[in-house]
Amino acid sequence: MNYNRKFFGMLILSMVSLVGLAQVSTPPGGGSQRSFVKQHIGGVGKVAIEYSSPGARGRTIYGGVVPYGFNNLGFGLSTADNPSPWRAGADQNTTFYFSHDVMVEGKPLAAGKYGFFVAPAENGPWTVIFSKDNNHWGSFFYTPENDALRVEVSAEDIEAREWLTYDFIDRQNNSATVALMWGDKKLPIKIALANPVEAHMAQIEAELNNQPGFSFQNWTGAARYASSVGEHDKAIQWADAAISAPFVGQKNWGTMSTKAAVLTAAGKTDEASAVMDEAIKLPGANAGAIHQYGRQLIASGQKEKALEVFKYNHKQNNGAWPTNYGLARGYSAVGNYKQALKYMQLAKENVPAGDTLNPPIIDQNIEKLKKGEDIN
Repeated sequence: MNYNRKFFGMLILSMVSLVGLAQVSTPPGGGSQRSFVKQHIGGVGKVAIEYSSPGARGRTIYGGVVPYGFNNLGFGLSTADNPSPWRAGADQNTTFYFSHDVMVEGKPLAAGKYGFFVAPAENGPWTVIFSKDNNHWGSFFYTPENDALRVEVSAEDIEAREWLTYDFIDRQNNSATVALMWGDKKLPIKIALANPVEAHMAQIEAELNNQPGFSFQNWTGAARYASSVGEHDKAIQWADAAISAPFVGQKNWGTMSTKAAVLTAAGKTDEASAVMDEAIKLPGANAGAIHQYGRQLIASGQKEKALEVFKYNHKQNNGAWPTNYGLARGYSAVGNYKQALKYMQLAKENVPAGDTLNPPIIDQNIEKLKKGEDIN
């Protein structure tokens, strides 16, 4: 019997200790359920907000449940000398997480997790605070020494909302506006990536060093993006990888024309021209692709070079559409309107069946060439 009593006593103590380790999922108290919202910015940045969402329940919110300004809560570190802002939610303090450095209302804030607090104002802008303290209960332990950022934001009137919510109400390429909404007020806060190009470049480089890097198409896409944002050295490096990286690179029209494009953007036009001379002879360089290259040469003022490309295209593709049209443009560019007219009339004869766009334009160009006018 003594042994049994001792056993059951130990069992009860064990059960009590387990209670301290884990709890069952009883309903939340106070009617303020935990909520979570996340938004991507620019495809790479992430903003995540975790908060408790109280209901209005017929109460006056601002100036009532939520007093204006900073207040002595009478607990923790909150005193008359160190008054506290509102926790911008309920229960555990609201937190914001930023995966990248951001600009909040035009002011910089480093990547990380922050406690979020607000000091509403009866008149004028509200004070919004991001604190390095992100794991406290409410704002009882708030201290301004741990502020990472303070900004002033104007609240707006809205139709009454029962539940406190955070919602991303505006989403742009590199920014988003999140709004705290409760009662009859909305507090919109604009968040933007601090360095969107840097963030995207870092993300792309990380991806190229992983599974996506085993596709030459991804290297060409990365090169074109880098070129478009002025990262020319990296664009050329990635374009070269698309052509010649071990196990991945392929020398074809797509990879070579990409390299030529990024070289051109970097101001290395002679190198770009040499690459394209080789590219038009590679797989994937069909009549349409070469035709567009010729038009690009005309647009850049390289008229004689364009005519050479159009001649090659016509011969290589046995006069297939749109090579006659290309020769007409090439000859017109160098002022040989007689030859241009000849090939424009041939182009009219071999317009693809069902093409209703080109015939009227060709007729207009024929009339121009008869008058000795350039059609480019």
